[in-house]
Amino acid sequence: MTVGVESPPAQVAAEFQGWLDSFARAMENADAAAVADAIDPDCWWRDLLALSWDLGTYHGTERIAGLLDDHLKSAAVTDVALVADFGPRFVAEEDGPGTIEGFFTFQTPRAWCRGVARIRQVDGVWRAWTVMTGAEDLKGHERALGQRRPTGPRHETGATTQRNWKDKREASATYADHDPDVVILGAGQGGLALAANLRLMGVDALILEKSERVGDGWRKRYHSLVLHDPVWADHLPYLPFPQSWPIYSAKDKIADWFEFYAQAMELNVWCSADMTSASYDEGTRTWTLTVRTPEGERTLTTRDVVLATGAAGEPNVPDFPGRETFGGTVYHSSQHRSGGDWSGKKAIVVGACNSGHDIAQDLHEAGAQVTLVQRSSTHIISQEHGIPAIFGANFTESGPPTEYADLLASAFPWPLVLEAAKQGVRDTAEKDAALLASLEAVGFKLNDGPDGTGLMGFALAKGGGYYIDVGASGLIATGQIALAQGSGLAEFTPTGIRLADGRELDADLVVLATGYSNMRETARRLFGSEVADKLPLVLGIGEDGEIGGLYRRTGQDGFWYMGGPLAWVRVYSKHLALQIAADQAGISP
Repeated sequence: MTVGVESPPAQVAAEFQGWLDSFARAMENADAAAVADAIDPDCWWRDLLALSWDLGTYHGTERIAGLLDDHLKSAAVTDVALVADFGPRFVAEEDGPGTIEGFFTFQTPRAWCRGVARIRQVDGVWRAWTVMTGAEDLKGHERALGQRRPTGPRHETGATTQRNWKDKREASATYADHDPDVVILGAGQGGLALAANLRLMGVDALILEKSERVGDGWRKRYHSLVLHDPVWADHLPYLPFPQSWPIYSAKDKIADWFEFYAQAMELNVWCSADMTSASYDEGTRTWTLTVRTPEGERTLTTRDVVLATGAAGEPNVPDFPGRETFGGTVYHSSQHRSGGDWSGKKAIVVGACNSGHDIAQDLHEAGAQVTLVQRSSTHIISQEHGIPAIFGANFTESGPPTEYADLLASAFPWPLVLEAAKQGVRDTAEKDAALLASLEAVGFKLNDGPDGTGLMGFALAKGGGYYIDVGASGLIATGQIALAQGSGLAEFTPTGIRLADGRELDADLVVLATGYSNMRETARRLFGSEVADKLPLVLGIGEDGEIGGLYRRTGQDGFWYMGGPLAWVRVYSKHLALQIAADQAGISP
């Protein structure tokens, strides 16, 4: 039976149910051959802890057979059932017959799980093109949500009128008579999302934040900063933004929301807290941390430590010769606050990606005479055309509910994301043709990203290398921001900088928008080389199809990385929390 865009929902649901019935029997009988018969030979299968208790992507018959041979029997899948709250739905394809997307639930002895499948009809037979199997809750350690929510402090065993909710919260956060199960370094989006998940799983997590307030990681950045991701992709877990929230969030607004989130989710955070030393005992499998706080030095013992200071949080400051001779001001882009102090001055911004463009625009609008030094080519997209191409139809005002949008996104493996990005780059370049031509006309060098994958390729490889235009490109194209292209900064002079081609530029201010070092270097600074040398680099897509280092075991017992944009941490904070909670409960494989 042919199914298309005009097909009745009941027909679409029936076709998916028919496929799911066969798939369910095969999974529940641990019949790998029958499972293989339900999937396309070119199938992509992503498992997020449900079968393998790891994050992994498997492409093609041979690799998926390996996953099933290794884990299907021990996973002991039961109770596979269709989710009818959203979908199944038909999704048209420009160059294909279209797919039906559907959701299902199942369980294993260890976890309650959810799955997603996209099925295609070939020669009259429906088979899965993509499958995702993901753990949702640990049995016996389910998140305290909905029907499992707490009754409140007056209804707890042993409750008295002398100790109210506020008293208990304050006692919990001081850790005067106990140690936390987990210590998280950093109260940005990654640390907050992870702590929220852990708390709901019954794991006591303490966040150490070196700044004075939660949200300062955004609040203290440059004055004009606005998030480039749209609101539909940026919700934190369990507490979505109000429907009146703007599409693109100002940095102070997001900072204040983070502070509110920590309070509303009852997260324990020590601000102005600086970890000064850390050691790991292999025998007891515990960390001992020394922490400097406003109340004095504290020593904490904990089983797990999570580095959540940002996937690209260590400023990269090249040692350019002659810096000490420069008579003006020089700093890294992470230290820029406002262009208003530089009105009427000459400013040079070295680096032509997001921060470089934003800061150059900020300085120009404040009245500075600005030159942008482009050291290498940059991938440029407009916000108008580029953002819809990246986030697609799922993260929009009319898109699916966030929980289903997240499932659909996590069911699209990263290698497929990169492959799909190539067409998005081509389509966006056509729509942005006038913008790109105007930049090339003044000598600005452009690229299409790694292997044509654009912003997404750069984001997954290194977290930068692109600019989403919100105005700076037009200023460069019209000469209002001067461009020094192609040669890069060779050295500082007493009055400015000298480029590699010998040109000299005078400056009162030089901003080094030179990016960030890998998160492993932050671990090296905080934990020492003995720990850091065991850790993987963060970012980059590995041979297993997953992001390097993040959200999974790192090679050092009890040490985890957490980071990424809001859309990532909302999804993967749960998966990282599940692994930590299972370790803490002694039920990991």
